[in-house]
Amino acid sequence: MNRLRVTPGPVLALTSLWLAGRALMLWLLVHDSSPLLGGGSVAREVRRLYFHWYGVLAHGSFPAQDTLWQYPPGAGPVLLAPGLLPGLTYFQAFVTLTLAADALIAAALLRAGTRPGRSLRGAALWAGGLPLLLHVPLARYDIEVTALAVLCLLTVARSPRAGGVFGALGGLVKVWPALALLGTPPGRVTRTAWSWAATAGTAALGLLALSFNDPFSFVREQGGRGVQIESLGGTALNLARHAGWPGRHRYQYGAIELIGPHVDAVAAASLALTAAAFGLLVLWRVRARRWTEATPFDAALSAVLLFTVTSRVISPQYMIWLLGLAAVCLTSRHTSQRPVAVLILGASAVSTVAFPMCYQDVVDGTWTGCLLMLARNALLAAAAVLSFVRLWRAARPPAVKNLPRTEPRPVSDRLPDRALTAS
Repeated sequence: MNRLRVTPGPVLALTSLWLAGRALMLWLLVHDSSPLLGGGSVAREVRRLYFHWYGVLAHGSFPAQDTLWQYPPGAGPVLLAPGLLPGLTYFQAFVTLTLAADALIAAALLRAGTRPGRSLRGAALWAGGLPLLLHVPLARYDIEVTALAVLCLLTVARSPRAGGVFGALGGLVKVWPALALLGTPPGRVTRTAWSWAATAGTAALGLLALSFNDPFSFVREQGGRGVQIESLGGTALNLARHAGWPGRHRYQYGAIELIGPHVDAVAAASLALTAAAFGLLVLWRVRARRWTEATPFDAALSAVLLFTVTSRVISPQYMIWLLGLAAVCLTSRHTSQRPVAVLILGASAVSTVAFPMCYQDVVDGTWTGCLLMLARNALLAAAAVLSFVRLWRAARPPAVKNLPRTEPRPVSDRLPDRALTAS
């Protein structure tokens, strides 16, 4: 019977680190109105937008005519959940549930890290890395989404059914957690996890369709999105402003997007790169021959990185996903993604300077804003390329070295000295 290898010292240290980091994040959230912290723009999304959607959802309908609603049906229950906590405002209840999901991730990583042959580096990355994003994670529901992906990855090996269900539920909330099932090992685990994911996803989607009106309205709004200013394409267009490009920015579809000549071409290029990334991942899946306990973790991180950097939109909260997946990778001593995790930490730190601290520079396309986004996106692009290369190499079977052929020695060399003397 395998027992957990409990190490009280490191566990207590990581728990203290988590508590200190979350206390700092809460303090920053209380002082969100400071100009250096965005002038209230971070918390405003929960207080106004999420609360508005809560009112619509509470009446049994998704926000069908709202261009800002671009989320799958599973987001509905997540945004309704704060209403279940009595005695709190919607904002207070939302932050409370977000902290609870954060604590669940930390506990799952700690539990995984204390198993024989595992590492606590993942729990350390999550506890110490998330505060790099300041208070932004507490005012978005991406921690809840990340929790489903983390639970999917950490349970799928021991319980493919549970892993498949977590992956499906995460996919219904924000699509990308379904990628956590990409790297399941061939055979029974994959068949079980994928079949349970399909069954659970279909059942949950059917229940949501029966409970709410217009469950698929998000598809129309998502398809109409353009090039967000923080994406790789948006960074290129923002730099082009300094070379005479006549475009400008506009707030639409819940983000600052760029409009003007060649924007459609940049958006089409982003979609083409996303399709190419999907093709590379399918090719990896078909040609992979070597699987370790870390392969599902590494594949999930690589897939989400590729889809993130090729997307038309890279919002600051996307870094929460990448930190969570990198933390899962680091729980295994067999992971190939350690240098990728370092790049993600660097990108998170730069992302915080861009938003909320210097976001007006990004919007205005100043050299400061352009260089910040260039640095953040360069780190993400480097992480995506390095992640896939290391994933590909790790999936190849170890090379068998051919021993050099040696010529047989002459018979005289093999005879003892006494025999030669006698002759």
